[in-house]
Amino acid sequence: MSRYFHDVLIAIESIMANQLRSILTALGIIFGVAAVITMLAIGRGAQQEILDQIKMVGVNNIMVTPIVEPSSGNGSEEGGEKQVRKFSPGLTLDDVDAIAEVLPTVRMVSPEITLNSYVIQGGKRASAKLLGVSIEYFEIFNLPLREGAFFNDYQEENGIPVCVIGANIKNKFFSRENPIGKYIKFDKVWLKVVGVLEMNDVSLTRFENIGVNVMNDNIYVPVKTMLMRYQNRALVASRIKGSEGMSFFGMGFAFSFRPDQNSASNYHQLDRIIVQVNDSGELSPSTDLLSRLILRRHEDVKDFEITVPELLLKQEQRTKDVFNVVLGAIASISLLVGGIGIMNIMFASVMERIKEIGVRLAIGAQKKDIVVQFLAEAVLISVIGGLLGVIIGIVASLLITRFADIMTVVTPISVIIAFVVSASVGVIFGYSPAKRASERDPIESLRYE
Repeated sequence: MSRYFHDVLIAIESIMANQLRSILTALGIIFGVAAVITMLAIGRGAQQEILDQIKMVGVNNIMVTPIVEPSSGNGSEEGGEKQVRKFSPGLTLDDVDAIAEVLPTVRMVSPEITLNSYVIQGGKRASAKLLGVSIEYFEIFNLPLREGAFFNDYQEENGIPVCVIGANIKNKFFSRENPIGKYIKFDKVWLKVVGVLEMNDVSLTRFENIGVNVMNDNIYVPVKTMLMRYQNRALVASRIKGSEGMSFFGMGFAFSFRPDQNSASNYHQLDRIIVQVNDSGELSPSTDLLSRLILRRHEDVKDFEITVPELLLKQEQRTKDVFNVVLGAIASISLLVGGIGIMNIMFASVMERIKEIGVRLAIGAQKKDIVVQFLAEAVLISVIGGLLGVIIGIVASLLITRFADIMTVVTPISVIIAFVVSASVGVIFGYSPAKRASERDPIESLRYE
C-alpha cells in the first residue's frame, strides 16, 4: 500500500506542477456535475410542489362544478307547439345528500358556496373570500387548526353565524389579540370567530381552478349560514321552475312564459361539490357513477362538469418528469465532454512525460505503478472537479429559488450520485491513457526526444 501511496503522491505533484492545465481539464467535470445537481434539484422541487398541491386538493378527491352559460332557445317546433326545454335545479344540497347515500365508494362529501366581499373589524377593511362549507370540508382538504375549534353539528345544522378564519385574516385584524370569541363583519353580517387555521406557505394560486384553495385569506362558515344569511340561488331557481310550465292558450295557439333566455345568471345553489372516495383506484369508476347520478337528478341536463385534481396534477408531474429527464440528459453530456477532455489531456501528458516513464520503469517501477500514477491523476482531477461542481450546483439551486421563484430541493442522494459519477468518469476515461503509459518500452522511452 505504501508503494501505491507513493504513486498517488507523484500524481498530486504532477497536478500541482500544472495547476492551470488541471483546472481547465476539470472544467467539464465541474460544470457537468453542477448542471446535474441543479437539474435534479429543479426536478425534485417540481415533484415536491406537486405533492404539496395534491395534499392541498385532498387525496382521492373529485370536484363537481356547475356550468353557467347563457341560455339559448332549445325548444323545437312540433305540430305548431313549442316544446319547453327540460329544467335543471342545478347543484343543490339535495345532490350532496344523494351522493353520500347512493355512491358506495364515497368516504366524505362537502358542498361549497363562495362569496367575495369585504371584511370589516376594528376600523379595518380588506377584501376576502367567504366559503360556506360543511364540517367534513376541513378534513377533505387537510386544513389543520392553529387555535380554537371547527364549527359543530348544531351550528352547522341551524345556520349559526360562526366562522373559522385563515391565518392572514387573523394577522390583519387580530394581530395583537386572541380572535377566538371575537366578532368580525363580512359584508353585512357579524360572524363569531371560533377557530383559526394554520398558515399555509405553499403558493398555489394558479391551481385554484382545479380545486386548490389558498386558505390564508378565506373565511369559512357553515353552508346553511351562507344560504340563510347571504345568498341562496335555489330560491330564484325554484321561482323559475314554477313559472317554466305556465302556458296560456287562445286564438288557436299556445306559448310558454319563461325568463330571459339570454341571461347568464347562475341558478346553481352550490358553487362546488367535493367528493372524496376511499381509494385512488376508485376515482375512475366513481367519476362515471357520479356523472350518471347527477345527470339523472338534473333531468338529463349537462349543466355540470367533473374533474379529478389529483389525476390532473399527476399528469402534470409526468410531463415535468419527461422535461427533467431531457434536461438531465443534456446536463450529463457535460460530464461526457469533461471525461473526454480528461482523456485527451492525459494522453498529452503521457506523451510529454515519456522520459519520466522510461526512468521509472528502468529503476524498478512495475507497470501497475505507472497505471496507478496516471489513473490517480485522472481520478483526482475528476474528484476535485466533482467537489467544486457540487458546491456550484448547490449555490445555483439556491439562487434559482431566490431569484427565479422556482422551488428547488437538493437531496443527499443527488449529491452522492453526481460525485460518484464524476469519480467514475476519472476512472473510465483515465484508464486508457494510464494503461498506454505502462506499456511503453523503457529503452525506447529513455531514447525518446
